[in-house]
Amino acid sequence: MDELDRAIINSLQGGFPICEQPYAEVAGSLGISEDSLIERIKSLLERGVLSRFGPMYHAEQMGGALSLAAMKVAPEDYERVTTIVNGHPEVAHNYERNHALNMWFVLATESPAAQREAITKIEQETGYPVFNMPKIREYFVELKLTV
Repeated sequence: MDELDRAIINSLQGGFPICEQPYAEVAGSLGISEDSLIERIKSLLERGVLSRFGPMYHAEQMGGALSLAAMKVAPEDYERVTTIVNGHPEVAHNYERNHALNMWFVLATESPAAQREAITKIEQETGYPVFNMPKIREYFVELKLTV
């Protein structure tokens, strides 16, 4: 990363403007062109410096469902199950943990019914039960990492 990459990341952690040309507004504050900003963000994502760039939605407020799910997968079957689970568009943030429940992932769906359907499909396709842990309460922790 160079100084401009650092400035972009530090700037974007403070929020993204809601306006007609948000990239142009951010680019202007950094003294670069809109195209340059967009290319830099693409490069940061492609190189894995950023894992994602986009809005955070409150799925439940839009009628959707969001929850944490876990599975207990046999180590020798982990790769197969990971491929199946990650193949579902409703699945994000899949992590392996050193725990009896060794696969954890986030399920985000357009409705609670769609969440139940996704869980059922994953169970049928993998042969393992999915432990659904829906959010009961939300806490906001503003974490900004200066680079």
